[in-house]
Amino acid sequence: KFSVSVTISVCAETLGLLASFRGTVQHGLPLEIGDTVQILEKCEGTVCTGIFPSSYIHLKNAHVKNKGQFETVIPVEDSVITEMTSALRDWGAMWKQLYVKNEGDLFHRLWHVMNEILDLRRQVLVGHLTHDRMRDVKQHITARLDWGNEQLGLDLVPRREFSMVDPDEISVTELYRLMEHRHRKKETPAPASTHHLFVHVKSLMNANVGEELEVFFHIYDGRENRPLSERFFVRLNKSGLPKSPEKTERQCTLFVDLGSSDLRKDVYIVVHIVRIGRMGAGEKKNLCSVQYRRPFGCAVVSIADLLTADSKDDHLLKVYACNTESEWNQIHENIIKKVNSRYNLCGSNTGLAVALQLLHGDIEQLRREYMVLFTRGVSITRKLGFSDVIMPGEMRNDLYITLEKGEFEKGGKSVARNVEITVYVLDIDGQILKGHVAAGSGEPGGDEYHSLVLYHNNGPRWAEQLKLPIPVDTFRGSHVRFEFRHCSTKDKGEKKLFGYSFVPLMQEDGRTLPDGTHELIIHKCEENTSLADCSRYLKLPFSKANLPSNNQTLKGTKESFWITSFLCSTKLTQNGDMLDLLKWRAHPERINDSLSKLKEIDGSEIVKFLQDTLDTLFGILDESSQRYGLKVFDSLVHIINLLQDSKFQHFKPVMDTYIESHFAGALSYRDLIKVLKWYVDRIVDAEHQDHIQQVLKASEYIFKYIIQSRRLFSLATGGQNEEEFRVCIHELFMSIRFFLSQENKGTSPVAQTQAVFLRTFPAVYGELLKIFTVREVAGFVRETLGSLPTTLHADCPLEAVKLQCIAKTVESQLYTNPESRCILLPVVLRVLQAHMQEQRDLVMCASILTSMLSLIKKEENVSEEVELIVESLLGVLLRTILEISNRPQSTGPAMRLQFQDVTGEFVACLLALLRQMTDRHYQQLLQAFSSKDDLRDFLLQIFTVFRILIRPEMFPKDWTVMRLVTNNVIITTVLYLSDALRKNFLNDKFDYKVWDSYFYLSVIFINQPCLQLESFSPSKRKKILEKYGDMRVMMGCEIFSMWQNLGEHKLNFIPAMIGPFLEVTLVPQPDLRNVMIPIFHDMMDWEQRRSGNFKQVEAKLIDKLDSLMSEGKGDETYRELFNSILLKKIERETWRESGISLIATVTRLMERLLDYRDCMKLGEVDGKKIGCTVSLLNFYKTELNKEEMYIRYIHKLYDLHLKAQNYTEASYTLLLYDELLEWSDRPLREFLNYPMQSEWQRKEYLHLTIVQNFDRGKCWENGIILCRELADQYESYYDYRNLSKMRMMEASLYDKIMDQQRLEPEFFRVGFYGKKFPFFLRNKEFVCRGHDYERLEAFQQRMLNEFPHAIAMQHVNQPDQTIYQADAQYLQIYAVTPIPESQEVLQRDGVPDNIKSFYKFNHIWRFRYDRPFHKGTKDKENEFKSLWVERTTLTLVQSLPGISRWFEVEKRELVEVSPLENAIEVIENKNLQLRTLITQCQSRQMQNINPLTMCLNGVIDAAVNGGLARYQEAFFVKDYIMNHPEDGEKIGRLRELMFEQAHILEYGLAVHEKFVPQDMRPLHKKLVDQFHLMKSSLGIQEFPAYVRASPVHFTNGSPRPCRNSVPNIISPDGGRGVARRRLLSYPAVNRYSSSSLSSQASNEVSNITGQSESSDEVFNMQPSPSTSSLSSNHSASPNVTSSAPSSARGSPQMAEKHKHSRENACLSPRERPVSAIFPNPLDPAQVSTLTHRPTPSSWSLDSAKEGAPSFSDSVGKLLGPPVPPRPPYSETYDCLSSFLSLQTIVPPFTPSPTECQSASLVSNSPVLSGSYSSGISSLSRCSVSEASGTELPAGDHPPHPLPPPTTLPNSVSSSDEPIRRENKTPPPYSVYERNNPRRPVPLPHSLSIPPQADAPALPPKPHQLRTGSMKLDGTSDPRVPRPRPLPRKVSQL
Repeated sequence: KFSVSVTISVCAETLGLLASFRGTVQHGLPLEIGDTVQILEKCEGTVCTGIFPSSYIHLKNAHVKNKGQFETVIPVEDSVITEMTSALRDWGAMWKQLYVKNEGDLFHRLWHVMNEILDLRRQVLVGHLTHDRMRDVKQHITARLDWGNEQLGLDLVPRREFSMVDPDEISVTELYRLMEHRHRKKETPAPASTHHLFVHVKSLMNANVGEELEVFFHIYDGRENRPLSERFFVRLNKSGLPKSPEKTERQCTLFVDLGSSDLRKDVYIVVHIVRIGRMGAGEKKNLCSVQYRRPFGCAVVSIADLLTADSKDDHLLKVYACNTESEWNQIHENIIKKVNSRYNLCGSNTGLAVALQLLHGDIEQLRREYMVLFTRGVSITRKLGFSDVIMPGEMRNDLYITLEKGEFEKGGKSVARNVEITVYVLDIDGQILKGHVAAGSGEPGGDEYHSLVLYHNNGPRWAEQLKLPIPVDTFRGSHVRFEFRHCSTKDKGEKKLFGYSFVPLMQEDGRTLPDGTHELIIHKCEENTSLADCSRYLKLPFSKANLPSNNQTLKGTKESFWITSFLCSTKLTQNGDMLDLLKWRAHPERINDSLSKLKEIDGSEIVKFLQDTLDTLFGILDESSQRYGLKVFDSLVHIINLLQDSKFQHFKPVMDTYIESHFAGALSYRDLIKVLKWYVDRIVDAEHQDHIQQVLKASEYIFKYIIQSRRLFSLATGGQNEEEFRVCIHELFMSIRFFLSQENKGTSPVAQTQAVFLRTFPAVYGELLKIFTVREVAGFVRETLGSLPTTLHADCPLEAVKLQCIAKTVESQLYTNPESRCILLPVVLRVLQAHMQEQRDLVMCASILTSMLSLIKKEENVSEEVELIVESLLGVLLRTILEISNRPQSTGPAMRLQFQDVTGEFVACLLALLRQMTDRHYQQLLQAFSSKDDLRDFLLQIFTVFRILIRPEMFPKDWTVMRLVTNNVIITTVLYLSDALRKNFLNDKFDYKVWDSYFYLSVIFINQPCLQLESFSPSKRKKILEKYGDMRVMMGCEIFSMWQNLGEHKLNFIPAMIGPFLEVTLVPQPDLRNVMIPIFHDMMDWEQRRSGNFKQVEAKLIDKLDSLMSEGKGDETYRELFNSILLKKIERETWRESGISLIATVTRLMERLLDYRDCMKLGEVDGKKIGCTVSLLNFYKTELNKEEMYIRYIHKLYDLHLKAQNYTEASYTLLLYDELLEWSDRPLREFLNYPMQSEWQRKEYLHLTIVQNFDRGKCWENGIILCRELADQYESYYDYRNLSKMRMMEASLYDKIMDQQRLEPEFFRVGFYGKKFPFFLRNKEFVCRGHDYERLEAFQQRMLNEFPHAIAMQHVNQPDQTIYQADAQYLQIYAVTPIPESQEVLQRDGVPDNIKSFYKFNHIWRFRYDRPFHKGTKDKENEFKSLWVERTTLTLVQSLPGISRWFEVEKRELVEVSPLENAIEVIENKNLQLRTLITQCQSRQMQNINPLTMCLNGVIDAAVNGGLARYQEAFFVKDYIMNHPEDGEKIGRLRELMFEQAHILEYGLAVHEKFVPQDMRPLHKKLVDQFHLMKSSLGIQEFPAYVRASPVHFTNGSPRPCRNSVPNIISPDGGRGVARRRLLSYPAVNRYSSSSLSSQASNEVSNITGQSESSDEVFNMQPSPSTSSLSSNHSASPNVTSSAPSSARGSPQMAEKHKHSRENACLSPRERPVSAIFPNPLDPAQVSTLTHRPTPSSWSLDSAKEGAPSFSDSVGKLLGPPVPPRPPYSETYDCLSSFLSLQTIVPPFTPSPTECQSASLVSNSPVLSGSYSSGISSLSRCSVSEASGTELPAGDHPPHPLPPPTTLPNSVSSSDEPIRRENKTPPPYSVYERNNPRRPVPLPHSLSIPPQADAPALPPKPHQLRTGSMKLDGTSDPRVPRPRPLPRKVSQL
């Protein structure tokens, strides 16, 4: 608590902060600079402690508005300053965001504008500006504010006189007009009607003239061949530059007052250039010193070329000279007409450099916009004559004289003269007028002017224009004299006078020299002194036209001189009739003629003498009204109508001033009324209405004269004859009403006259009010308008004019008066109602209504008027808005603009009217309805209109102010109308449609974008809340209240209103949510009562949640609030359990939808998006069973996979939809991107799409299955064309399996721990399939990029609960090893690696990883004794690959592997790796031998350092055997493996010797020596019997000459027996010395490789390496890997002593063998069985003791599985071809070349011939008889089945060459395989076959018939039609 010493009034002061205050004192208030705080109390003295120091603040006066909770403190300052302050604060935050978004251009522009506004704000605050300057500054400020708001997408601010307008202070209609005006101004600037041409002369380029130049510009009309402007004159020096560069007005000019009609292509800028110098351009200087003006050149440019140039562009004008000097006067015409023969270029480089620019707008506007231009100086060049608009007060008196031509005699000369004219202007006294002869603007006028001199020309044509600006007072008596001189070219160069001409400027009667061409007389004169006394020659005749007829002497002379004159004067006239009228008193007899001729006088002459003319007319009327009254009236009408012309409309104020100040006809009103009534009375009977219409058109000014005359009379006489005047006026209006009441057709003359009167009638009101009372005038108007016929046709043009008259009436001064308004309102409303009901002239109706309602807002006590308007127009206004809103908009932009305008105006009128209505008005309105049906229709109508008003397109995007006013009016009205709804439409009178319309309106009201305050800036949100509050909450409370009133009728809105109400609750407003969410409990309760469950509520909630949340609505807070509120509500309900279940389901769905939405906001496709989509997809399928939503998310997931190029996953995803479809003909509707089609067609399309994606993902085996299924369908319908294509596609996939390289992926286990992860990841673990070439470190980095806030865990142990519950994100990542399901293919010999690799890394459900640890005491000497392995096996919910790159772990199994078992696995895996590398080396699948070298070195070198010896020490000692008797068999197995490894190493060294390069021979020798040491350490002298007998399995089979084998023997019963032997079989060697080992092995290898080389050469085989992209942690040794890369996050390292267990790390990724890295996890029994099982493919180390297994032993053991029967299906041909174009072209079948025989083949072996079998087996690349080397032609089969082959005896040669045995693998398919069963291999869920009792036989891998979706019996007859399946929901998709 604080002691208070001073209390300041609440509305007295606020503070503006000068410095920031952190609030460090107790109870301190932290403040920032710019904050505004309202001071309520102030402490003074040292006793009390305040909340902030007073020195930090600046006090400002303020007042408080809306005192209370939402009060607003408004500082008492200029509103422009307030707006600037607010705008700059808002802009500041947005300006910084521009920098963040990298919008540099706008960032910098806004920065400059903000600085400019700050500077202007300082100027306004200082307050030292003048009124005009302050206005300019404010205009500048508002322009900048509007620009910034527009650029930043902020709201349009309504302003009046630079100040913001408060929407509450003005009518809604006025607000709309302000907004519309500003919007239009922003969009379409008004086109300027006046244009000006700016010219700046720079220089004459490359003009080596050496003389001064004169340049003349003028505008020339090429159509009429006449100049349009006077000339602009520039002097250039000898260098071609302006002579006076410091005087810019002599280089720049503005050709002013060009009309829009002058901007056309045939209007030109013409430039004439004259040189000042010698007669001839090439004359020497000493010949003549006299200067002459001589022609030089001409340039022309079209004005139309400048229309596109907005800036001052420099133009270089080409200069042309005329070929003949006599044609100088028309050179510009020849250039325009392009008469090339008459002119040529002055020089190739000669050009006139000028700047030309067109400027638009009036001259005053230009002075403001181009201040620098006018300040610096620019001359004005005028048009010839007046501009299009003549302004009163314009003073001009310019006489233009053009020297046209002359005809002269030779004068005794042998050659023609060189004539020069000198022009003078002399006054009445004969004195030369100084400075009144101007060659053009730009240069000051001179005393005289010298013309051009045309060389030796007696008929020169100059065409030079002069301007004589002679003052009006000296015009009378002045004359112009032209002196003619001959210019000699002799040495003296004298100019000799030989004659003169003159012309007086004014005639004796006062008329000036008439415009036109004059032929002047040339008077002889040779002495200059003869012209000194002008009185002598002025008596002489000057023109041949004025010569008396008897003067033949001068008429016959041949010498003449022609000039053209043109006077542009506002004071002088050339019209004699005008002078006769003005001097009527001098000639009274001419009055009649003068009045008659007035109509023929040019209007510009009349307006020049407007006041004098009017005085003349009224003077005549006063003197003899009886005689001239009618003619004076007609003349007055003519002058009045003349001022209606746009050219003279600016003279109306002149006439108004005359009437007010100069008019003196006090008696004129009688005559004017009399004549006017006479005309009106004649209207009905007159045949010709034209003149009468002219009279009525002038009625406004006639009434002005009548009223002013009467006022003058009253002033003079004290108000006499008042009654008489009133009677006259009443009689006049009676005549008017009579003629208006005549009913005529719309096109009749009388109707047109009525229309003319109605157009001018409103202008009379103001004049009548000067004498009559308001009520009297209103009575005149009401009776006059009421006299019009009411039964007019709708298409009558008089109706539109009548409405225009009403509009002018409403806008008149008469209507603003409340007394007269109550009289006129019924008339106005009647006319408006009629037009709006018939939907006619709506634009005008809207304008009238807008004016009416704008006026009502300003007045008080308008309740009765509002009542009248509501009664007459509310209903029709609603119908009109509905009508024009539903009307289809016209395509034209003008019509669309008009449509938008009229809609907006009517809406503004409706809002203004509703805002004016009070409680009483609403009560009267609702009581006025006679029946419930009428009230129902009204409510439906107004609710529909309100929904239209809420539409986003109703107002432009930035009209937030208008939208808020609209919403405020709507919610106020709805609150009034909801009472009527409750009272009239509940219980037994319930009306569903009205209530539904009400709820629908309320919902869309709440969801409007303009009411979502959360999306606004804090300042904008605060302003709205202060002014209107949160209207959403108000409407929400109203909805809840109305819902509670419904009672049992609530059931009508379940489930229809669930979706809309759910949308309302998703609005992020806590109060609104608290109000609306309980409605769902109510819905559940009523639904439970009705049906015993609430399945409908649940279904609707779930359907709407997905669409609404995907639009961005809802948040985590809403989920929690929804859950808590509803759980609390249902606590006491009997159906509590089912309610909890529903709420839990919806809540879980929200969790997933929110996660999905958050993931989708990210830019790129990543695992998070895909995982989230999978989670949601599975939720819809398993928990909600929403098939349509399930299918939608299938396709969303499919699109994500395609975008991420996960083609295999995309295929599996689309298979989910494919499996829902059947091969049936049911029609499916259009759905997603699928057209309407049959189910068969859609399934076919899906199959083809999936095959295409399997192909792109290199998962060809799965594609083959679908190809088979499609082929079966095509075959059943005999669609052989598509069947052929499908078989070719299938064959191409087989080729790709064998020919193309597939990268082998790595798999990673990822654990997501902590509460910060999305729901679908939280505290779960997944296994992820890595990308190509992706190692653990790269994968971990990718995951950390996807989850930037996650922390990488540095261990592989399972986390504890603290990690699970932490508010953070923890990632645990390590590599895992796949455990293939299909062991049969992997263990089968002879299957190529590129086939096996598919089964190693596809359809994987289980993965494992090993963690080594020491149990018990660790032996430091030999750690293998206690080295256990903790093996974790992870089982997934789905197999990989699948619909995602990662799946959740479903089950974990943990086992511990003993040290002995671990040792067995390590050696087994190493043996596998060695075999693989040796095989690859032999078959030349390795590009270099380095991998084998490194592997051999790793094993042998490790052994030397104690590798295998450590195992001996650990497990072969007596102590271990005694302590572990149960491990006896395992110890034996370990011993076998160790001997087997030595055996493999021995053979590997032999192979290595064959291929090792020369530079690595020393290393090889070292390896051989170390191998002997290793054998010695193992105590091996010779391999024991079990080693010699045990086969050494080469998992990839021995190298074969061809990739695809062919069938050997086809048995009669359809089975196939295959006899195999390896190409490589080695005799046993008992002893090797160190010297003989390598040589012996190399001999063996040489035999083998020689044969292999032969095969390669014959068949041109390409190696198909099985490359691996897997990291070293897949080694067979315990593969413990950390979860983080070796980076800043850290990675735990294994102990040094464990490193020897990771030997495979020495291999490069591409060379690393698959079989060594991925062991086959078999139990010991299996291992033993497989190890000791004799196979046809084996290595024998002692051929003498161990014979090869007999072939007969293996016959029949390998039986090919059959091909399944083909089920029937339907046909199509449409969509296959497009997919086939994407497939690889199937290579043509190639004949099988004959294989070359090897020397090692057994000579007596029986011929085993291979033949082509039917079907797919014929697609093998080559069919070879390996035994005989002969080829059987295609189609040739043995005449009878061959007998089973017999056993081949061993044949050992003297050189111990290895025996080569037959090696055949069965072909992929054969038609004879049908009846032999085969063990199925598991497939992924989407390709798997459900178990069935009588399943069809399966083909060999990779084929597996997809019977899951077909369910057909293999023995069914295809001709028997299948029963149509029952329709499912999916059939409608």
